[in-house]
Amino acid sequence: MDAVRFSEIVDEVLEGLPQFFKARLDNLAVIVQDYPEPELQRQFPGTLLGLFRGVPKTRQSVFSSGAFPQQVYLYQKNIEAVSYGASDLRRQIEKTLKHEIGHYFGLSEEDLRALGY
Repeated sequence: MDAVRFSEIVDEVLEGLPQFFKARLDNLAVIVQDYPEPELQRQFPGTLLGLFRGVPKTRQSVFSSGAFPQQVYLYQKNIEAVSYGASDLRRQIEKTLKHEIGHYFGLSEEDLRALGY
């Protein structure tokens, strides 16, 4: 899939999030890259689909609210590699995006696994 279509699906998934969550996504950038940087690939075993970089909303203060945006990375080629067809690709984008947004909201890996993300 080309990068433009992949990004369009990411935008559609973001638009489809419940308003309750969308209204609380402050200063968050979603970035699509083909693959994670080599040091991240070494740091995280397996196939890294996404990554949250930043300060979770639960730990932000008035001093960090105007700082650089928090970042969610989606790794297109890795997501494509674990997907089976177009509908599964969309499902995997949604699952990965929700997982990383969960980290933005302060949820741990264990919390997210319990929720199915």
